[in-house]
Amino acid sequence: MYTLGFSFYPWKNPQAIADGPSILSYIQETAAHFGIDKKIQFQHRVEHLEWSSLTQRWTLHIMVGDAAQALVVEARFVFMCTGYYDYQKGHTPVFPNQESFGGRIMHPQHWDTEYEYDNQRVIIIGSGATAVTLAPELAKKAETVYMLQRSPTYIMTLPREDAVANALKRILPQKWSSRIIRKKNILFSLYFYQASRKWPKAIRKLLLKGVKKELGPDYEEKHFSPRYNPWDQRLCLVPDGDLFEAIKKGQVEMVTDTIASFVPEGIKLSSGRILEADLIVTATGLSIQLLGGMTAAVDGKQVKTGDLHCYKGVLFSGIPNFAVAIGYTNASWTLKCDLNAQYVARLLSFMAQKGHKVVTPQFDAERFSSEPLLDFEAGYIKRAQSILPNQGSEAPWKVYQNYLKDYKALRKSKLEDAYLEYE
Repeated sequence: MYTLGFSFYPWKNPQAIADGPSILSYIQETAAHFGIDKKIQFQHRVEHLEWSSLTQRWTLHIMVGDAAQALVVEARFVFMCTGYYDYQKGHTPVFPNQESFGGRIMHPQHWDTEYEYDNQRVIIIGSGATAVTLAPELAKKAETVYMLQRSPTYIMTLPREDAVANALKRILPQKWSSRIIRKKNILFSLYFYQASRKWPKAIRKLLLKGVKKELGPDYEEKHFSPRYNPWDQRLCLVPDGDLFEAIKKGQVEMVTDTIASFVPEGIKLSSGRILEADLIVTATGLSIQLLGGMTAAVDGKQVKTGDLHCYKGVLFSGIPNFAVAIGYTNASWTLKCDLNAQYVARLLSFMAQKGHKVVTPQFDAERFSSEPLLDFEAGYIKRAQSILPNQGSEAPWKVYQNYLKDYKALRKSKLEDAYLEYE
């Protein structure tokens, strides 16, 4: 949370790995402190936006509230901070004979807080961050929890509280301690990622050794040894080893197998084993959705996101006065969004000073080749290749996933170059 939190309003809670209510409270406190909550227009959903070169304006078509009243707003500049997930529905594969199951099926994205699972048998389908977080939590009430995975994920335990951070907060003024803690965690995550890419075998061995140490005689390599290298997909963190503790207590059982079909009493595996359940949780991830689900057009021409190129990870080629806040896949999301926001602030100030009304990045296809935007093997990325924008082969069109390089490119670079067209 020291890097997921905001640089301008540091995280004060002693827990470095926090729960949902604590994070929500922190976001609400931050918004109220700066008066941001008074500037948000809630229950407004943008459905379509269109740029007109004639008026040098964006026109936003908005639906308001449950009554779906139409509203039109004009803007000189649009900053898209919608992330890239579809939060209305999670990714749920269709499983064979799924309708035959006699219990409840629930996706974490649509969790029913009224549902009572005390003393029930629960199967969690998945191996990502949601699954490893849910398993030990559900095990507190459930009779038994099966974590059913097709293939394992790299898992690393970290203490909920950062002892170094808490010590610094006790002996230093808050302003100093916050900066030091933030820099420490940024550098650790950056160097760990770089080490994973440079020495994958060594980091793999280190991660598996850590899990083996946590589980002791309960360790089975097939449940924790992925088929890919570290950071080809996201690394999962286990706070205070809670998942491992639940496994050792017999509350959670890891099952590595594939699903043959659903059956009335649960799930039949390809091995022939039947897992009995009252509740099946499909922790199978989310789907990519760009622009928050809205459509966009420039001078009447529909924008196809798969044809765009990303300039410094902030602007899009051929799209005037338009920026995005997109975070990292290998570090805290907020770090990159923070840099993007500061770049947009610099850009708007620069345009105001120079009298510019419009800025449009222009990709040079003769000088740069095109590459996939994200060098990442996660399933949700692979499923969305056709709609994801591209990156170029070199800066400023290259997206490096590296905070230090981005800091230089977004905080220190000039706001005029051969690829930014001002009007």
